Amino acid sequence: MPAQPQPQPVRPSALQAESLRQTRREHASETAEDYVEAIADLAASLGEARLVDLARRLGVTHVTVNRTLARLQREGFVQVQPYRAIFLTPSGRKLAATCRHRHDVVVAFLRSLGIPGKTAEIDAEGIEHHVSPRTLAAFAKFSAR
Repeated sequence: MPAQPQPQPVRPSALQAESLRQTRREHASETAEDYVEAIADLAASLGEARLVDLARRLGVTHVTVNRTLARLQREGFVQVQPYRAIFLTPSGRKLAATCRHRHDVVVAFLRSLGIPGKTAEIDAEGIEHHVSPRTLAAFAKFSAR
């Protein structure tokens, strides 16, 4: 006769509510983070970030990129002029650098656990947006060993 599963302790509702609020805030900023990081990468590798290249890199349509760029421009992360490249503002460059650092720390942590490079890169794309500064510091410390 198989053993019956033990009931799991119930998380306090306040803790669950805070966790869910945190996740919603992180989801809201994920798109901005992905875009500024991709714009910075394109500018570094191609000399400029163009709408068509950004759409290809992010796997979305040019309409989606246009809409998101309009929001990022309102939020002060990018400057967009018709028929020109996309430029990061100082705020956008700072956010891109922060995102790149977080991504690199998460990849290094996953690699230190023995995760292959390609898998670590893919998994880091989701994890990097949801890691607190405290956890990120623990990842970096663990990876440095």
